[in-house]
Amino acid sequence: MFVEPNFGRTKKTGWIEVICGCMFSGKTEELIRRLNRALIAKQKVEIFKPAVDVRYHQSDVVSHNENAIRSTPVDFADDIILMAGDCDVVGIDEAQFFDEEIVAVCNKLANSGKRVIVAGLDMDFEGKPFGPMPNLLAVAEFVTKVHAICARSGELASFSFRLTDDQGKVLLGEKQEYEARSRRSFFEGMNDRKSSK
Repeated sequence: MFVEPNFGRTKKTGWIEVICGCMFSGKTEELIRRLNRALIAKQKVEIFKPAVDVRYHQSDVVSHNENAIRSTPVDFADDIILMAGDCDVVGIDEAQFFDEEIVAVCNKLANSGKRVIVAGLDMDFEGKPFGPMPNLLAVAEFVTKVHAICARSGELASFSFRLTDDQGKVLLGEKQEYEARSRRSFFEGMNDRKSSK
């Protein structure tokens, strides 16, 4: 379990935390847990998500377990800087859906003394690094990779296997469209898909 660092109160120190993993691994659950702890500590918290993500709720960040926290949907990463104001902690969910500008935004927020907590998929449905996530992982002070359980083998899963034939980079979905898979099960599925074409 991640324990929040305490750098003292003499200087306002900012940093970036990234929570990454595959679908159904608990990324959003961990993001909500950390943000709730900041709220308990009476810190000012602002939470953002990409406006495109309306799977569970128009504005709230909601985990697969239906835990929710108030958030503000934004169309562009730069909007986060404008809306973060004088908060102490900034939470960002589904960071993979933003463009590369999200990296500069997170750096700017951290450099201004804010704690920035970002959650997102580290790999897409092809097992390749997803959008800005590799660069966010590189600049973060703290990285937590969470795992799911493979729907096929019961092993630890770190891949998101797309169950449909849709080839679009972004396909918002749930258990009908994706399942968590171990490395072995993921590549077996990818090979089966190629051989059936």
